[in-house]
Amino acid sequence: APAQPRAVVAVFGLAAGCGATVVARALAAELAARDASGTAAVACEGRPAGIPLATQAASRLARALEELPGAATRAVGRLCLIEGADQLTLAESSRQVAPLVLDAGSGSLGGTPASLADRTVLVAAPTVEPALARVAGACLARVGAESIVVLNRVRPDRDIPSEASEFMSLPDSRLGAQLALGGREARGELGRAIATLADRCEGIA
Repeated sequence: APAQPRAVVAVFGLAAGCGATVVARALAAELAARDASGTAAVACEGRPAGIPLATQAASRLARALEELPGAATRAVGRLCLIEGADQLTLAESSRQVAPLVLDAGSGSLGGTPASLADRTVLVAAPTVEPALARVAGACLARVGAESIVVLNRVRPDRDIPSEASEFMSLPDSRLGAQLALGGREARGELGRAIATLADRCEGIA
């Protein structure tokens, strides 16, 4: 039977240094672990860092996607990091082989990544103004992609503003961040939170 089309998720940072890349890779690694292919692609520009140890599935995906015009790929952990490829072409190609996460960074909001995505994730610091996150989500909703706002690096000794209680919280975890950057699933509390985020991106919760 033909494979079901895989999800495309766009991850935006609402502020520089908020950890959008860590969230994008952690989410991609979780989606990879759930997918029959055992891998996922992450589109990123100029941020290919990661421990160069990869699964066979990720290496196969990297070889397949490097066929796309302008694409430069690198297999890291469960993930294939790709830059330079046309995102529309990449999204159409990846839907048949593996999940795709578009790491859109924090330089702009919307654009091609938002128009291609089935879900968008907005990454913010715990100190973000809740109204800003809601406005950003509303802007992306006009494109058609439902947005999920996550507060990243939440520490247990700091209270979250009541106005932001509706947003998802991702706990601060240096080890989890290192695993994510290496293309592996985060562990512990961060891993459980990322699993919940993946559920929502897949429409489970």
